[in-house]
Amino acid sequence: MKRISTILFTGFLISNIYSQDKPNFIIILADDLGYGDLGYTGSKEVQTPNIDKLAKSATVLRNGYVTSSVCSPSRAGLITGRNQVYFGHDNNIEHNQPGFDPAYLGLNTEVNTLADYLKDLGYVNGLIGKWHLGEEEQFHPLNRGFDFFWGYTNGGHDYFEIDSNDNYYKRPIECNYKAEPVSISYITDDTGDECVEFINSHKAEPFFLFASFNAPHTPLQAKPEHVAMYEHIEKYERRVYLAMVHSLDENVGKIIDAIELNGISNNTVIVFLSDNGGPVDNNFSTNTPFNGQKGTLFEGGIRVPFFIKVPMINNQIPELKTPIVSYDIVPTFLSYAGVSNLEEFNFDGISIKDYLNKKNNQFPDRTLMWRFTIGACIIEDNWKLIRLPDRLPMLFNLADDISEQNDISLENIEKTKSLLKKLGEWDVNAPHPLFLEGAEWKLKNLERYDKDYFK
Repeated sequence: MKRISTILFTGFLISNIYSQDKPNFIIILADDLGYGDLGYTGSKEVQTPNIDKLAKSATVLRNGYVTSSVCSPSRAGLITGRNQVYFGHDNNIEHNQPGFDPAYLGLNTEVNTLADYLKDLGYVNGLIGKWHLGEEEQFHPLNRGFDFFWGYTNGGHDYFEIDSNDNYYKRPIECNYKAEPVSISYITDDTGDECVEFINSHKAEPFFLFASFNAPHTPLQAKPEHVAMYEHIEKYERRVYLAMVHSLDENVGKIIDAIELNGISNNTVIVFLSDNGGPVDNNFSTNTPFNGQKGTLFEGGIRVPFFIKVPMINNQIPELKTPIVSYDIVPTFLSYAGVSNLEEFNFDGISIKDYLNKKNNQFPDRTLMWRFTIGACIIEDNWKLIRLPDRLPMLFNLADDISEQNDISLENIEKTKSLLKKLGEWDVNAPHPLFLEGAEWKLKNLERYDKDYFK
């Protein structure tokens, strides 16, 4: 496989590129964060003053979605501006399955990343933290547009320990800009510290920082002093989880402080989101007020805390209620970097720059579709249909049933048939996945649809 060249965006028109005023870009990505576990989304249990303050100064995307309900495909959509289903990245990256070529077990090398695009515009790109888009050389972040990498290529990491004996969650930290072996203290703190170091080192040039935190993904491991802060929480596992979110918030605060202390806050675009909904039966998160969890296509699996802070023009929009998807980030960033005629790039996302800057109030109608292991879903206007293999399709009207408690498919049979046909046509025209997870995940994901998430 050969990645499409991005040298000067050959064949595309680039105009209005800033000279010394190119904005910096930061994506702060949480891992398995529950929608209801931040102050600004309504939590009364956890203290997240830094994230809440950042959200208050940003445009909150109340209908903010990710492209998948699990880590790796969600990250593939986020970093490419494409629906990852279109390039075969439907599933989480795990062990290669029989019958599949391990050379394809990663982010399709024929698809460009945001770092690829920005590199050709003179940006320096850094990834700090989790990659989870392939571990072979061709998929490595340093071969996918990033200049600096501190972190791990697999799907997670122990918070306190490193073990060189090929322990999956205790692998050594990779770093291409420090000679000595990298140690960790508490990996959320270490990730935050490395992000600050990257900002301090590259404040004089346009940069893209992908701050890809592990928190609050399992294993449930928190600093004792933070666990003690939540001793009033009855369930111990929930207490540890909230302490992990607390640490995440502290380190988001470090990043914001570094931006402000270096005097570049007015020229930096910042996005905060989670890669998917919280796995409530695994890390004791909550996705209130949504149904479902990580691995499902209910709102609790794909609708996440999501906001964007851009350089202020007059007054910013306090929140944007139209559905925004994580694959909109790439074209939006490129718009802020001065790239025109984005329609030439085959993105599935759209730039929301003009809506953020109040230059356009007419957001286009979009039909959004997802596919993951045993399920698929479609959202059109406020109608949402979910298709599973062992039951009739479910239909919800999100305008008056945001918690997806009332299946109205039989009462609206024509709408059900119409959406099911659109979803089916999209599904059969999409390519085969390039890799799969183990077959056991099909049953695990199906069982998640039968849980009662409001007990």
